[in-house]
Amino acid sequence: MRENIDELYAGGFTFDNTFSRLPERFYTRLAPTPVSSPKVIKVNEELAEILGLDPEALGGRVGANILSGNCVPEGSEPLAMVYAGHQFGGWVPQLGDGRAILLGEIVGRDDVRRDIQLKGAGPTPYSRSGDGRAALGPVLREYILSEAMWRLGIATTRSLAAVDTGDTVLREEELPGAIVVRVAESHIRVGTFQFFSSRSDIVGLKALADYVIERHFPSIDNVDGKYEALLEEVVKRQASLIAHWQLIGFIHGVMNTDNTSVVGETIDYGPCAFMDSYDPKKVFSSIDQFGRYAYSNQPGIGYWNIGCFGQTLLPLIEGGKKSALDRVQKIVAKYPELFGEAYLVGFKKKLGLRKQLDGDEMLGQDLLQEMAEEGLDYTVTFRHLTSYHGSNAARVAAAQHFFGVSKGLKDWIARWSRRLQEDWVGSHGWETVMGSENPVYIPRNHLVEEAIKYAVSENDYTYFHKLVGVLENPYEEVMSSAKYGLPPEPHEEVKATFCGT
Repeated sequence: MRENIDELYAGGFTFDNTFSRLPERFYTRLAPTPVSSPKVIKVNEELAEILGLDPEALGGRVGANILSGNCVPEGSEPLAMVYAGHQFGGWVPQLGDGRAILLGEIVGRDDVRRDIQLKGAGPTPYSRSGDGRAALGPVLREYILSEAMWRLGIATTRSLAAVDTGDTVLREEELPGAIVVRVAESHIRVGTFQFFSSRSDIVGLKALADYVIERHFPSIDNVDGKYEALLEEVVKRQASLIAHWQLIGFIHGVMNTDNTSVVGETIDYGPCAFMDSYDPKKVFSSIDQFGRYAYSNQPGIGYWNIGCFGQTLLPLIEGGKKSALDRVQKIVAKYPELFGEAYLVGFKKKLGLRKQLDGDEMLGQDLLQEMAEEGLDYTVTFRHLTSYHGSNAARVAAAQHFFGVSKGLKDWIARWSRRLQEDWVGSHGWETVMGSENPVYIPRNHLVEEAIKYAVSENDYTYFHKLVGVLENPYEEVMSSAKYGLPPEPHEEVKATFCGT
């Protein structure tokens, strides 16, 4: 039963909603479906403070009712957004928030406007026969992964809280239900634009584009050709985002256009994972049977998704169809170069290099080739590289042993060492550069699954809280957290992840 709002604290949420002012064909207004006995598992205190919320209050009974949807705070205008999209390359004309309710928007203490959304909040008109709920495992996975990505410096949606609903959901078996409170600068996707474009709803398309420009890219609002400028901004952000994914070894798993944020945030943590041993063809998603979204394919899929976005904007660009198409194609065609530049800049930092010299790109590719042939762990390899010429004798010895595995690696280390000296004559500044680019800790699949297993089967959140805590400082090695920096043993390896729907 939904509690009376008058009995609950609502002062922490000061909503200032804008998306709800768009025409009603952009969404369906509806409240979250109440749950039985909500209990807060985790409140992201740092994020709550940024949003101007009271972390202590959010963690109590009042907070549990708000964060689970049992109570809609004053000023909230709950709604489910509609969109379309290409899923694994196949066109789906209508999708939408099938289990998520947007409560509204909050302008934080940092003056940034963010959406507050309950994921797992019950059925909507876009649920497509689903129950609209989320199981505990996927909720914990999204909390862990999204916050880890944030700490790693990658643009992402974030998690304000994870809530146990007290209900069960039926998947292959009965599982405890939960809700993740997702925070994003925007929940608008390429698929949102595709929804209106595919219906030839030019009025709706223009309203959406104008809204996105005004809210997210105000600097281009009054320029000539602002829709082309919008496309340029989205191209830049997607190229940068996916370059960062590649550099950190992250595999999204479902890079559909409906999972592609127009503001360049990582969104929808379903069957995603971080790579252990380096394999460019690595796929984790159990539903990706043909490797469409394999690690090595992510840059190209980003290009394809951007092409879909550019196509939606054609009716808004002046000058006739052929002229508009030519200009859109030229802008979209900038993506490979932008991605390549962002990736090379990041990879040079991972190697501790400052200058750009001929052969640097090949130096990086040769290392990846050796890693693939030797089956080396992606994160551990770069962390040992960071220590190889460092000041800690024990870590230097460990790194030298690690790279002494094969003649190919030893030869590569000799080449890299010479190149490093060219950049840092008389200085050891590379250690700082590399240390800030090559993490010790990532949310390794087997550790995430361990945290989920104990939470689901034994109601034990100790492993979850410990993992979240370690990942808050991914670049700082702590001896007591040594196991979190190790790759899985063969019997611990997680080879497939699953969508939470």
